[in-house]
Amino acid sequence: MDGRAPVIVLPPSPDGGRRVTVNGERVGVAYSLFDVLEFLHEAGLPTKDTAVDDPELIDWQGGGPYRWNSTVG
Repeated sequence: MDGRAPVIVLPPSPDGGRRVTVNGERVGVAYSLFDVLEFLHEAGLPTKDTAVDDPELIDWQGGGPYRWNSTVG
């Protein structure tokens, strides 16, 4: 392991979607935290009792797990 989180969630785009990569592979665009959890499930990563703010699992770039739009406020 290189010390990076296996899941990377990029900053929100103008439509509110956030691109998601798992283990270096683009898996899709999430529009909610539920979408991110689905991507984790599909990749075989833990979802039960997962701390979505755990930086060892998910690198939230451009805002945390509760930011789903590209504007601040």
